[in-house]
Amino acid sequence: MDLARLTRRSFGALAVATTLLPSYARGNGTENEDEIDESNPAPDGSTKTTEGLDLPSEKSIGFYVGSDLTDDGSTLLGGFGHEPSSHWIEIVPRQQHPEGATTTVGATEDATIPGELTEIPQAKKTNKYISSFYSEFAGFPPPLTNGGLNEHGLAARDIWSPSRTELVEMVEEATPQHGPQYSDLSRAAMERASTAREAVEVVGGLMDEHGYSTYGGNSHLFADENEGWVFINFAHPDGDLWAAERLGSDEVRVSYFGYILDFPVDYENDPDFMASDELVSFAKEQGWWDGEGDSLNLLEVYGVGEFPAEQQREDYSYPEFFQDARHPLKREQELKELAPVTLEDMLALVRDPRWSTDFAGYGQVAHLRPDAHEELQTLWTAVTSAVTTPFVPIPIAAEEVPPEFRHHRYMTSNAAAGFLDQNWQHQEATRYATREFKRLLYFTAEHPKAFYTDVVGAIEAFEQEMIAERETIEQKAQAHFEACNVRAARNLITGNVEQRLLDSLQLGMDLTDRVETETRTQFGIRGPAGRDEPGETAPPASQAMADDALNDMVNCYDDDLHADYPREHGRYT
Repeated sequence: MDLARLTRRSFGALAVATTLLPSYARGNGTENEDEIDESNPAPDGSTKTTEGLDLPSEKSIGFYVGSDLTDDGSTLLGGFGHEPSSHWIEIVPRQQHPEGATTTVGATEDATIPGELTEIPQAKKTNKYISSFYSEFAGFPPPLTNGGLNEHGLAARDIWSPSRTELVEMVEEATPQHGPQYSDLSRAAMERASTAREAVEVVGGLMDEHGYSTYGGNSHLFADENEGWVFINFAHPDGDLWAAERLGSDEVRVSYFGYILDFPVDYENDPDFMASDELVSFAKEQGWWDGEGDSLNLLEVYGVGEFPAEQQREDYSYPEFFQDARHPLKREQELKELAPVTLEDMLALVRDPRWSTDFAGYGQVAHLRPDAHEELQTLWTAVTSAVTTPFVPIPIAAEEVPPEFRHHRYMTSNAAAGFLDQNWQHQEATRYATREFKRLLYFTAEHPKAFYTDVVGAIEAFEQEMIAERETIEQKAQAHFEACNVRAARNLITGNVEQRLLDSLQLGMDLTDRVETETRTQFGIRGPAGRDEPGETAPPASQAMADDALNDMVNCYDDDLHADYPREHGRYT
């Protein structure tokens, strides 16, 4: 397939998007529909059946690179979450809340581990932040978030981190659980903290005071322009078991899953570590740590003891490349060898098809620069899996995104249970960017040898054009800020974000049309095999699409194409 015209074209000419994607309304509503628990992952790495599906709990990835190891002195934080649901981009404004205001947190009886919703005090003032929202995970009430970037230059990623089986069983025996869950804590960090250290204090403080509703163990990566912190939320019946480790400007960390190894017993006197009060004593009481030495290995004591790539699992359900990649220490060595790491390196790394598959709900890279105006700190965001979706830079100054990148019904929990509310009809009438890029992913993944390098080449040429224009745009915005013309600066940035998002959507639709046309010509459209069960009369094309999810993972990985990963951004351009 020849995509050279798209690869080399002037993507600025994609303003033609306005002909296919006409002027858009500025409503910003979201649907709040009841959730359906479509996947029920067991936190100990085994599987547990829910709603007919049997899925391993192996989810999400995060990359931290300190400023000493980047080419421009920035801190980089990238990654994504794995969620089988709708995804959209949200810019949440700064807000004031009245005295005594509360916010609802926790889990319901429908969660993987049942809980009860509770109210906790809301902050009087909450920060503006950019995030990827989604509608379903483990039965928790939507909308959900894994973090993002806030107005103080604090970035956050939320990453699965399984707790040992005994801890999870303690929680299950003590149900219903209470307290904020992972998304509540991610949101609180964005709303209430201004630095990575403050984010640890906010999240740890909430767990200490209100408990924690778990799906089996979790972690966070927080970063600002100076440092990072990894935070582990362990499952515990009282919900107040956690630990955090500082990441310096000369360090990297790959959470795949999130982990902490050696943790000092005397952590109270070490500024590089924080933890809940009973972290050490509880381990000794349970007999999981012998009390010897100056430190304890938290992966062994409170975690599952090994990384997924180290597990000998003959019944592993997903492709071998996916399991083999899940070794954080090996991935960290790859990251160190890239130093000095560029923004482009991180974009390519989050896009890497060893982990960026249909399961990746979105892509994010926070570019935290010490010399940038705080409203020009930027979150590069791919609305769905970055393997075939462009990243678009969204600075904090931006005030909204086009309706095509907001909430739609495709893949939204329980959307098929009722008709559309009239309040959302105009937003729903627009094309849904997540759905459009999913189409490109599914076509490309069917024949990756034929299409993948050309598709990614065109996408990364578009990203390189946006990188090249950043300096000019930010200089203009900076001049407005210095002249105290904040409104002009925000309008400039918002207009650029809206246009570039629409440009990216037009590019995605162009690529999909070309790949689809070439697919029909060369290969035809493959139909599903379906089930051959006694009494089954429905044709294969009408049977359930998720019954075989345990054995399937739509992906663009191919050994012949990807033996050289990690690869240089733009190599296929």
